[in-house]
Amino acid sequence: MAAPAMPVAPAAPADTVAWDIVSGLTTEIGQRLAGSEAEARARAWGSQKLQALGFRNVKVEPFTIRGYQRGVDKARITSPVPQMLAVTALGYSGATPDKGIEGELVYFPTLAALKAAPAGSLAGKIAFIDHAMRAAQDGSGYGPYGQVRREGPTVAAQKGALAVVIRSVGTDSHRNPHTGVTSWGAGVKPIPAGAVSNPDADLIGRLAKLGKPVTIALTLTGKTVEGLPSGNVVGDLPGRDPSLPPVLVGCHLDSWDLGTGAIDDASGCAIVTAAALRAQAAGQTLRTIRVLWAGSEELGGFGGEAYAKAHAEPHALAMESDFGADRVWRVQTRFAPADKPLADSIVAALGTMGIVAGRGTAGGGTDVEPVIAAQKLAVVDMGQDGTHYFDLHHTPDDTLDKIDPAALEQNVAAWTQVLEIVANAPAIASVNPPE
Repeated sequence: MAAPAMPVAPAAPADTVAWDIVSGLTTEIGQRLAGSEAEARARAWGSQKLQALGFRNVKVEPFTIRGYQRGVDKARITSPVPQMLAVTALGYSGATPDKGIEGELVYFPTLAALKAAPAGSLAGKIAFIDHAMRAAQDGSGYGPYGQVRREGPTVAAQKGALAVVIRSVGTDSHRNPHTGVTSWGAGVKPIPAGAVSNPDADLIGRLAKLGKPVTIALTLTGKTVEGLPSGNVVGDLPGRDPSLPPVLVGCHLDSWDLGTGAIDDASGCAIVTAAALRAQAAGQTLRTIRVLWAGSEELGGFGGEAYAKAHAEPHALAMESDFGADRVWRVQTRFAPADKPLADSIVAALGTMGIVAGRGTAGGGTDVEPVIAAQKLAVVDMGQDGTHYFDLHHTPDDTLDKIDPAALEQNVAAWTQVLEIVANAPAIASVNPPE
C-alpha cells in the first residue's frame, strides 16, 4: 500500500517586502510615539517606501492630536520592605511634582472592588488596582481586563486618590511594565497613573496580605500636550476599473515608546502592504487596493477618524492587521446576505491553509472602523494567534527579534488569498451593522 501523500510545502516567499518594512521601521525609525518627531520621520519613510514599491497617489494627510510626552517614570515601595518597581506612566497620566510623591497604598483586587469603595475614602492615598488577565488565543481577556487601565484611573480620582497604580494589562511574567492610554471622565482632573510589571504587582499583592501598611514613592512627570502634528500615509494600487470603490487595507504607523513597535504595528503595515502587492503580482486586480498606514492609533484612534473624514468617497470593503505577526488561524466576515457566495469563497480558500471560519462577526479595527461605520462596508477579519501577544504588547520587549519570518509570510499568504478574491469581485454590497 502506497504511503499517503504528504502536504506540499509552501513555496518560498516570492519577495521580502514584508520583512523589509517591519525591519526598516523598527531599525531606521525605532519607536514612533504619536505626535513626536519620530512619528513624523516614520511618515516620510512610509511615503518614500510606498512610492518605491510602485504605489500611486501616495500622500501624507496631516492632522493634529492631543498627545502625550513621557517624562521621568520611577516608583519604589518605601515600607514595609524597600523595593524598586518597574513602572511606566499611562498615556494622558497626570503628573507628579519633579520630586515625586509618597503615600499609603490601598490594594484593590479588582476594578469592581475599587468602584465599591466609599466616596472620599482614598483622599491622600495611592490606589493599586489588580486583575487576573490570562493568555488566550483570541486575546479576549484584553477587553474586560483592559478596563482596569482605561477606566480605573478615573474611578480612583473620583474616590479622592492622590495617584493610581495598576497591574500591567499583560500576560507575561517579566519585569516589563505595559503602557497604554487611559481616559478621564468628564470633569475629572487627571491624577498620576502608572502601571507596574506583573512580578511587581504580585509582590504588592503579597505585601497587602501581610496586613501591614504599604507605602510607595512615585514619580511620573510626563505631560499631555494639545495640537501635536500627526498624519496618515495613503497609497493606491490602481485597479482595472477605477469606477469601482476600492478595497481598503489598514494598519497603524505609530507605536508606544518603550520598544520599537514591531508587533504593534510595524508588522501589520508590512503584512497589508506586501499582500496588496502580491495580489496584483499575477495581474492588475479589478478594484483598486488602497493601503492606509494610520497615525496616532495608540492615543485614541485619531488616524482612523481623520481618514473617514477626509475620504467620503465610496469604499467597498475594509480590513486591518493590528494583532502582531503570529499565524492567522481564524477568519470572520461581515457581508450582505447577497454576498454569501463571496464570503464562502474566502472561507474555502483559507481552509486550504488550515485557517478556520470563526463564529463571530467581523468588525474591522480601530483604524478602519470609522469608515466602516460611516459607509456600512463589508469587512473581513483575519484572526492571528494571540496567545503570546499580550506578553509583548506595549512593553520594551516589542522588538524585531519577536517577529518569526515564517509566521509573517503565512500572514502575507493568507491576506493575499483574500485580496485576490475581494479585489476582483465585480459587486460588493453595503452591510447594515449588527444590532
